[in-house]
Amino acid sequence: MKIKKAEFVISNTNIDLCPKDGMPEYAFIGRSNVGKSSLINMLTERAKLAKISGRPGKTQLINHFVINDEWYLVDLPGYGYARASKTSRYAWEKFIAEYLTKREELVNVFVLLDSRLEPQKIDIEFMNWCGEKGIPFSMVFTKIDKISSSVLQKNLAKYKREMQKNWVEIPPVFTSSATSKFGREKLLNYIETINNAIIESKKQQSLSQK
Repeated sequence: MKIKKAEFVISNTNIDLCPKDGMPEYAFIGRSNVGKSSLINMLTERAKLAKISGRPGKTQLINHFVINDEWYLVDLPGYGYARASKTSRYAWEKFIAEYLTKREELVNVFVLLDSRLEPQKIDIEFMNWCGEKGIPFSMVFTKIDKISSSVLQKNLAKYKREMQKNWVEIPPVFTSSATSKFGREKLLNYIETINNAIIESKKQQSLSQK
């Protein structure tokens, strides 16, 4: 997939204000400071599409970006930012949960995980919650350029063992680097494959109704 167009559409905390054109949405979420904004900018090849901050917890809204006038990339607030007030954290968690569980246009959530770290409790809990709610998601390991291949494989194996405690089948796994653009093509091709499947499904439905 080639990104010909990537534009900001709207930021809000109310799913009723999200776009109503029915295009598929792909949400990106992860623990604070996991490199989400950098990954989004790398995928779209737009240096400042998503704001990058050295301060965790910067993203506090549901941010919609329309890509190629075909689908939405949705930047969600990071979870687990300890310095945020309890009131702020509760508000974030409430509208994030509402978006993830009620937004019909959402077709996949990319859960970003720091490849430099062993499985983190908060990440495992979030993915298990997605499973319980029937929310389709994929695992995207970020910052692989910061570690050796052996450390990466070791951490991936630990995540696999951890996931197998609760999952019969492990969700799709991607590795990425915002610096080297590694993983960009696979992620975009994955999105394109899902989009094509949705288009084909709609065609079949339309034909069956005639």
